[in-house]
Amino acid sequence: MKDPLNEVGKITLIKNRNKLNYLILIFAFLIGVGSIYYTNLIVNQLKHREQMQIKLFAKTLETLAGDNSGFNDNVMLLFEEIVVANETIPVIVANRDGEPKIHKNLKIPSELNSEQADLFLKEEIENMRDQYEPIVIANMNDQGEVFNYEYIFYKNSSLLNQLQYYPYVQLSVIAIFFILSYLAFSYSRAAEQNRVWVGLAKETAHQLGTPLSSLMAWVEYLKADPEYENKDITRELDKDIKKLELITSRFSSIGSVPVLQEEHIFEVIRVSINYLQTRISTKVKINLHPGDENLKVKINKPLFDWVIENICKNAVDAMSGVGIIDINVEKSVEGNVIIDISDTGKGIPKSVIAQIFQPGFTTKKRGWGLGLTLVKRIIENYHQGKIFIKSSEAGSGTTIRILLNG
Repeated sequence: MKDPLNEVGKITLIKNRNKLNYLILIFAFLIGVGSIYYTNLIVNQLKHREQMQIKLFAKTLETLAGDNSGFNDNVMLLFEEIVVANETIPVIVANRDGEPKIHKNLKIPSELNSEQADLFLKEEIENMRDQYEPIVIANMNDQGEVFNYEYIFYKNSSLLNQLQYYPYVQLSVIAIFFILSYLAFSYSRAAEQNRVWVGLAKETAHQLGTPLSSLMAWVEYLKADPEYENKDITRELDKDIKKLELITSRFSSIGSVPVLQEEHIFEVIRVSINYLQTRISTKVKINLHPGDENLKVKINKPLFDWVIENICKNAVDAMSGVGIIDINVEKSVEGNVIIDISDTGKGIPKSVIAQIFQPGFTTKKRGWGLGLTLVKRIIENYHQGKIFIKSSEAGSGTTIRILLNG
């Protein structure tokens, strides 16, 4: 025996699933922003460090250029520790005319000749100029007078560039992994739901079979009695038994590939609402507006009847048993059959419109939220059509649109 509290818990979990998804997305977004922000902090620190290193590099070259005493121990120390030690930052030293003199940490293709290599270095100078302003080296003579200028061009090291783009690559890989995982999980969950739907439907059809057979026997017994043979009660009971047979057939069809046959859609809807009209509140009027009565479309009649009944019954509940249901059937310019079912009920809040076809979502205190889910499955999975909320306003009612392939 099923535990009612457990079932209620499952429905509550389904209702809160969207909120949980939003929380997970927000949490993932915060992690991504935090990762990028922290990496950018490190990148900026390294960038500042490299800039200081290049400035020190420039100062060293300036000192070497102005030192006429030869390479003494101090100059050699500067040269070894600063100029030679730079193994990562691409640098080009050029004269005042922009002609490259020396370069470091740049990979020049081996197949280039001297002229082509020189052109390659000049292009690199332009790229470096776009990234950073060059550092000016003033060469002075013994009297302290500037006699020449040189320029140091540089750009970010490959390590800094890799670190700069690393969080985006990392987050992209993680995002792809989570998307693939989510798709696999969704497919698995959908497959599990399909098995549950099919099992539930077929078990319901099986359980209905025994009492239905008994009712059919009793109706035949009443028909054989002259006292009840032509009574309204016998005719109405016979109609309800036929309806129960139809319902049993519908449940049996779930999970199987339905047979679609060309039907006069206008007539199918008319028969369905005629049956409903006598079994709902007398204060609810269902209007099927005139249309093309010869309009044909391929449908599974028992399942499509179920769609119309479910939507109309939901509309009756939304109107609290008082109001009007209008049904319009027409053919679109593209050739699709459009069925609009409108009510004068309380409407659907915009915040939940996207959820009304989801399993477990209901605004009724005793509802299980399965009716519109079945409707969506019948229209989209079995008839390859579409169903959605065309419009809904609080206090003005709701219009549900069904699109079928013409």
